[in-house]
Amino acid sequence: RNLRQDSDGLADEITFEDFLTIMSYFRPIEMNMDEEQLNRFRKEKLKFLFHMYDSDHDGKITLQEYRNVVEELLSGNPHLEKESARSIADGAMMEAASICVGQMGPDQVYEGITFEDFLKMWQGIDIETKMHVRFLNVDTIAHCY
Repeated sequence: RNLRQDSDGLADEITFEDFLTIMSYFRPIEMNMDEEQLNRFRKEKLKFLFHMYDSDHDGKITLQEYRNVVEELLSGNPHLEKESARSIADGAMMEAASICVGQMGPDQVYEGITFEDFLKMWQGIDIETKMHVRFLNVDTIAHCY
């Protein structure tokens, strides 16, 4: 979904270059990054995550889009029914609304999470070090044979 410009959603397969592009979002931070570089790096990672949920690329994660992703992620758990996954998604969306909009009136409807809302929700969470993959040193692998 992150690689496509159109609104088709998922791809059946990706090229090696696409794989490398995706993996680049999971690279660890570099120790010599200044504050501006860290902020840009953080925003890139969060934009990648945001697009995983925003399946129609309209700039907003709706309740239905969020439900779809949560249901997909939890579908492998045989002990969790679809209704439970839906409840988890609904609760998370209500929490997002309270963080981003505050107290809503009874006639107000939360349209969905914008990228700016998404940034607010992730504020204070160390995404830079939690969302990364470390690769083993090639020399270390050679000693294992």
